[in-house]
Amino acid sequence: TNLYGPGDNFHPENSHVLPALMRRIDAAKRAGDAEVTVWGSGKPRREFLHVDDMAAASLFVMGLDRAAYARETKPMLSHLNVGTGEDIAIGEVAAMIAEVVGFKGALRFDTSKPDGTPRKLMDVSRLTRLGWQAAIPLRDGLADTYRWYLEQHGNLRSA
Repeated sequence: TNLYGPGDNFHPENSHVLPALMRRIDAAKRAGDAEVTVWGSGKPRREFLHVDDMAAASLFVMGLDRAAYARETKPMLSHLNVGTGEDIAIGEVAAMIAEVVGFKGALRFDTSKPDGTPRKLMDVSRLTRLGWQAAIPLRDGLADTYRWYLEQHGNLRSA
């Protein structure tokens, strides 16, 4: 799962995919650019989880009684994957970010740049059976993150 949300790292050189795309698309909108370049083909799929959902999942798991936890885990297999259980193509999420940002230009995919792993998706079935699932739809989470970004613009973490 790729975590994202308010407080994320928007540094131009070492941010993850969502804040990097959001920063570049916002900059293109402000500059009046006709297009934004996205690395790779846009086809790889990723799972994204809003930080508030991660916090909610953590509280949920800490509140489980031992019997419920024991039903879904074993002594040598005690972890629970936290995620949405859904993935989305990078190209689709870039288009969603452009919509949230209000960028009307084109997204150009630079296939000379690496795609990375074709698909990253967590199996969250044990956590789902325990009764938890993510509540924040990706588009809503992106809008929340963009609002935070605009409030913080010029005062963002640089490391």
